[in-house]
Amino acid sequence: MKAAVLTAFNEPLEIKDVPEPELTDDGAIVEVKACGICRSDWHGWKGEWTGFLAPLPMIGGHEMSGIVKAVGKNVHKVKVGDRVVVPFTCGDGTCHHCLEGHSNVCDNQTMPGFTYNGGFAEYAHVPVADFNLIPLPEEVGFEQAAGMGCRFMTAYHGVLSVGQVKPGEWVAVYGAGGVGLSAIQIATAAGANVIAVDIAQDKLDFATRMGAVHAVNSKDTDPVEAIKEITHGGAHVSIDALGINATLQSSLKSVQRKGRAVQIGMTPMGKEGEIPITVNSIIADEVSFLGSFGMPRSEFPYLLSQVATKKLQPGDLVTATTNLSGIIDVYNDMSNFNVNGVTVITDFTS
Repeated sequence: MKAAVLTAFNEPLEIKDVPEPELTDDGAIVEVKACGICRSDWHGWKGEWTGFLAPLPMIGGHEMSGIVKAVGKNVHKVKVGDRVVVPFTCGDGTCHHCLEGHSNVCDNQTMPGFTYNGGFAEYAHVPVADFNLIPLPEEVGFEQAAGMGCRFMTAYHGVLSVGQVKPGEWVAVYGAGGVGLSAIQIATAAGANVIAVDIAQDKLDFATRMGAVHAVNSKDTDPVEAIKEITHGGAHVSIDALGINATLQSSLKSVQRKGRAVQIGMTPMGKEGEIPITVNSIIADEVSFLGSFGMPRSEFPYLLSQVATKKLQPGDLVTATTNLSGIIDVYNDMSNFNVNGVTVITDFTS
């Protein structure tokens, strides 16, 4: 099969023929029909998340959807021919977190494209298939499902489950990339008033089309002051969808007293990712600083039902499709913060 293989950090991926994945007793092989290219993939390519990444060579790609080609002898719920989507954060299905509906923080978590070969290939193997493969409704196309991928499902969990966003609340979203745009669409659908913050005007224009009622260009405006002026005191919820020092600090400062600051954007591993925060302000204002990672499988039916009925439309975020060779161009654009929307691989032959 054809695959895009990461053999060295910061170098072009090798597009080459590799053996098809081997089937395990509890796993399934998925013929990949679409796979998004995410900033998390970029972090892996840069060598920033080596704590998550299996040894090279490695096949990335964690925003995949497709059709089940084969199942192991211990797989009983998933059938050959099923249309499926794969969570970014997979669980073992047996630890207490999984059993309580929190598979995104499984004790034995696995992640396609990081801990095992992912969807930048014609076929991918998914372990514990009965637990980790999610049925994809006929109303949701493969490209749309890949666009939903890590970014949309991560934003869904962060906005609704962790952030507990309510109708009429003010929500600030820092970063109008894939996760940020997803958060804007989801928070808007939940009835919130969203303020988008970014340094690129084209991304802010896109954010407005996704439902943001205000757009703040932090390149020439202090976003914290702007948000406090717009909201008359601060946002109820602020979301950092990027994960750099500037956005994390500003997001935290943008909430009102008793507000919630949700951290979705991940920082680099090591010292660079150790960002100091002013703890006394969090204490004195009783601000909740909340981490949010991926989305548990228990929330997928709710998300997919909203997508199937067009209450949420992750496909609106897909701005381009490409082949395996196009991944490196997207990575280079990400390095320059020059990505607007989501690019999905739909051609796995070149």
